[in-house]
Amino acid sequence: MAEQVPGTVSANVPNVARVYDYMLGGKDNFPADREAAERILVAFPEARDGVRENRVFLRNVVRYLVGEVGIRQFLDIGTGLPTQQNVHQVAQAVAEDARVVYVDNDPVVCVHGRVLLADTDAVAMVEADLRQPERILNDPATLRLIDFSQPVVVLLVAILHFISDEEDPYALVARLRDAMAPGSYLVVAHMLDAEERRSDADQLKQVYSRSSAGVVPRTLDEIMRFFDGLEMVDMDRFVAPELQARFSGLGWGGVGRKPIP
Repeated sequence: MAEQVPGTVSANVPNVARVYDYMLGGKDNFPADREAAERILVAFPEARDGVRENRVFLRNVVRYLVGEVGIRQFLDIGTGLPTQQNVHQVAQAVAEDARVVYVDNDPVVCVHGRVLLADTDAVAMVEADLRQPERILNDPATLRLIDFSQPVVVLLVAILHFISDEEDPYALVARLRDAMAPGSYLVVAHMLDAEERRSDADQLKQVYSRSSAGVVPRTLDEIMRFFDGLEMVDMDRFVAPELQARFSGLGWGGVGRKPIP
């Protein structure tokens, strides 16, 4: 990516999508992003591996929900910059008729996504913010590909910790849960507020306070509130227990199913 970027995007301010891209070994990042990432790694040396394992978790969940559950539609909110084995590539490798709507509020992410998706009608890129659930749910591209009367997978992977408590993330997720048909699944990956890592988490907050978004790690009980009314799926299906233990101070992920009456 060149140093000059369009619009109001700044190469001098760390951007959460670009920091994540750097952690994954991508090239769509600037020196400010790399510096921020390296500061994160000082506080959480396991963060780079954690980000990569987070992508493995996402891919494992998608394969399971397409291959074993039979779901064919995915709404990926806060998708981030394209990387290898994106959701639509994983899903369509299992079932060619799988449909995916990506959502991100970063205009650069959306430009990259539209370039990647130019040759397919089964995938769309929507520029919107999780804080605008009605806009996401009613966007023409969303409604073209997602039938909310049928089971859908809503992916909120590494995004909710960028929503402050003042913005009421629980109400935002509840609106999405309400839109999901019975038999749908909610997937969340979230930074963890672990008591034994509080000082490290404070350093993390300082890094993100200078970026495009602040960060709000939450306790496991607080994260579980996003799954109110859902049936939890055993995480051992997607992440080996030893990996769950290794990253227990960094983050937590979960998969919940909306019950069928």
